Amino acid sequence: MALSIASLTARKQNHQPIVALTAWEYATAQVIDRAGVDLILVGDSLGMVALGYKNTLPLTLEEIIHHAKAVSRAVNHALIVVDLPFMTYQASASQALRSAGKILKVTNAQGVKLEGGYPEVVATVQKLVRAGIPVMGHVGLTPQSVHSMGYRMQGKSPELAEQILAEALALEGAGIFALILEHIPSDLAKRITETVTVPTIGIGAGPFCDGQILVSHDLLGLSETQPPFAPKYADLRAVIRDAVTQFSQDVRDQKFPGMPHN
Repeated sequence: MALSIASLTARKQNHQPIVALTAWEYATAQVIDRAGVDLILVGDSLGMVALGYKNTLPLTLEEIIHHAKAVSRAVNHALIVVDLPFMTYQASASQALRSAGKILKVTNAQGVKLEGGYPEVVATVQKLVRAGIPVMGHVGLTPQSVHSMGYRMQGKSPELAEQILAEALALEGAGIFALILEHIPSDLAKRITETVTVPTIGIGAGPFCDGQILVSHDLLGLSETQPPFAPKYADLRAVIRDAVTQFSQDVRDQKFPGMPHN
């Protein structure tokens, strides 16, 4: 049975941790879904780990829709949320409506995610929600603002912590159904989680959120570098390298394909 937005809300109310991962192509999405993940994010991190961009900024709406279609064909259980790429929603609420509406029309996603909690974004979220588009918020470290904030932990000072809390409350007021908390102090994440009624999903934000999300390439050891808060549960980079090395050697030694069986 497919999960719904209401299912996530119920998990928070029942103190059941939410499990979330990213996916960008059919095979990985299928495995993750069958393993029982609650939420799959087609995140703009695909620009870096799948397409080779130096950051998330070059990713286009067409590129993320292409990948979201592949993910949606694989998923039967998890809730699918798709990131709005950089400059597909910041120019105006009307631009955001067109971008988010296209994602929901041509993919099987149930919602979109956008970054930030400043007033213009809050107003955009409100307009999207009023149009019937479910929105997930994202505060703390927002990778689309890499040139202004870098990849440093956010909210370390009392003033910045209050600002992030205020953003979370404003986004909740605008109608988000869930909130990503990225790379903020765990005590701030705990405070936000206890204050808002929507589920919080942390990434590098400590153990007190309602759920946790990781980039799948980090979890599986496919990334070239690991964020400090992302444990490697497998080392598929080494597994793939060793398999290709062995295959190459077998071909060169004429051990593969061996004698024909017909």
